[in-house]
Amino acid sequence: MSKKQKKGFYEKYIKVPQDMFLAALALVLLSPVLFVIALLVRVKLGAPVIYKQERAGKDGKAFCMYKFRTMSNARDAEGNLLPDEQRLDHFGRVLRSTSLDELPSLWNVVCHKIALVGPRCLYIRYNDRYNARQGRRLEVLPGITGLAQINGRNAISWETKFEYDVQYVDHITFIGDWKILFKTIGKVIKREGISSATSVTMEEFMGTKTEIMTPKTEILVHE
Repeated sequence: MSKKQKKGFYEKYIKVPQDMFLAALALVLLSPVLFVIALLVRVKLGAPVIYKQERAGKDGKAFCMYKFRTMSNARDAEGNLLPDEQRLDHFGRVLRSTSLDELPSLWNVVCHKIALVGPRCLYIRYNDRYNARQGRRLEVLPGITGLAQINGRNAISWETKFEYDVQYVDHITFIGDWKILFKTIGKVIKREGISSATSVTMEEFMGTKTEIMTPKTEILVHE
């Protein structure tokens, strides 16, 4: 079992209150935007407006993640839901490509369930599929954005994502977090890495059979 990284001053005393304050401020300032998006989602996709799903938080513990709904409930003749790509219309694609569907997740930050920056929160069922190194991504709060998101998002493999996540866990700094936040804005504007090569989002993670090389990144800043 890998030894957990010792927390620095920023991670212990500043990161959580900083994130909670910024998320609460963003919710207030963006409330008109949230209202308009919620109205459009209700009209175009129906109810419920907010999509709730159980995800894995710190130490793999379950919590309820909030996002704006991006898919319809379109079904086939037998009553089965159509594939994701058929239920994701232009409006839903715009919400995802601009990351506007993520705005309700700010409430999760206020409630101290996730952070602004950290490994992305994934499905509970993935907990048992991580190898020992990959499982270290669960040592910290998951984030709305992270090192993997600014280095390829869904265009890179699961294994590469998890390597970035572990790198982040080992090097959490004030400057590093703010660099990730600013780089995320640029990625969102350019709409990069939204889909994988074979899916509108990302394929199911089924586990890793082989070790991979650690990806290089220049975003990490040591304290």
